[in-house]
Amino acid sequence: MSNRGSNSQYDIAAIIQGYAQGYFLMADETEHHLGWYSSRERALIPLDDRFRYPKSLQRVLNQNRFTVAVDRDFKAVVAGCANRDSTWISPELQALYWELHQAGWAHSFETWQGDELAGGILGIVIGGAFIGESMFYRIPDGSKVAMVKLVERLRDRQFLLFDAQLSNPHLQRFGAYVIPQRDYQKLLRQAVQQCCSLD
Repeated sequence: MSNRGSNSQYDIAAIIQGYAQGYFLMADETEHHLGWYSSRERALIPLDDRFRYPKSLQRVLNQNRFTVAVDRDFKAVVAGCANRDSTWISPELQALYWELHQAGWAHSFETWQGDELAGGILGIVIGGAFIGESMFYRIPDGSKVAMVKLVERLRDRQFLLFDAQLSNPHLQRFGAYVIPQRDYQKLLRQAVQQCCSLD
């Protein structure tokens, strides 16, 4: 886990170490200063039979309207995730994600409709842990299909952990559940020791 070179303005190794210890970066919405955050509880997307999704989404999946890709347009996914009225993904954090991407840590899992980016999920991959940072869509169901296909990919590649950080009603529709920080830390330590690849 070393810095990719002297051209980087960030200490990539220290940032990955922070994520590997259970912290995550956010910018405050006013001054946009980056800071490390943690939580007494963590939301996980299940990678077993607890994962679920609405029946209406199954119909969309059966139509095969979307294709999936990894890192086809990473910058567009980051920009899409940041493009909200109120966002914690500041310009500095977008630049940091690009540095992490170039160093092989940050990835975008994308859905496409033809040549149009439909949606995507931004995450940090450390060993067998996928740490989801954010998701967005441009075409209805684009991010939902990305979620289903990403879970399939993580299962296939033997990932142990899909960390969604904070729960919300949207994630709960996919079976997201919350565990105490202590249990999360134990699972995270196991996951980062694995050797997995999203590609």
